[in-house]
Amino acid sequence: MEEATRMRRNDRAMDDGWIRAFLATAPVGVVATVDDGQPFLNSNLFVYDESRHAIYVHTARTGRTRGNIEAVERVAFTAFEMGRLLPADEALEFSVEYAGVVAFGRATLVADAEEAEEGLQRLLDKYAPQLRPGRDYRPITPDELRRTSVMRIDVSEWSGKRKEAEPDFPGAFRYREPAPGGS
Repeated sequence: MEEATRMRRNDRAMDDGWIRAFLATAPVGVVATVDDGQPFLNSNLFVYDESRHAIYVHTARTGRTRGNIEAVERVAFTAFEMGRLLPADEALEFSVEYAGVVAFGRATLVADAEEAEEGLQRLLDKYAPQLRPGRDYRPITPDELRRTSVMRIDVSEWSGKRKEAEPDFPGAFRYREPAPGGS
């Protein structure tokens, strides 16, 4: 495992197959760029392309994320989900179930129209798999491609981790749901 993705808790490390499956279903990711030494985070819809080992996002034609990538192509990316909260008898022992992926790589703005359209269509297929271009909506047009930026993150390394408690963990509850036995 590379230095950037080394984990302290190896017992929670997940393998590449799990990471790919997680990225296929995770709803939102966060891209980290750098703006003149200042870290910048941007939440995005995304899709993982296994054949290219790349993550696609789209962003505005002009803006901070695009400008940052044009200046510094190195990025980080994460997608995560929270499970149940796990109460304990001591405050320090409270915990939470979670799953997530962290990836590092280089981002490029996709200049090839065919690849850009493919990346956008993959996003549409991930988030609206029941809808089809030409049947349910007008397919992507060249004008639309000119009005957006498609970014490809070529993943150089990644890691995934997950913590799950037993289904009958005493007092476990989901955030914003009443805790069992609570008021």
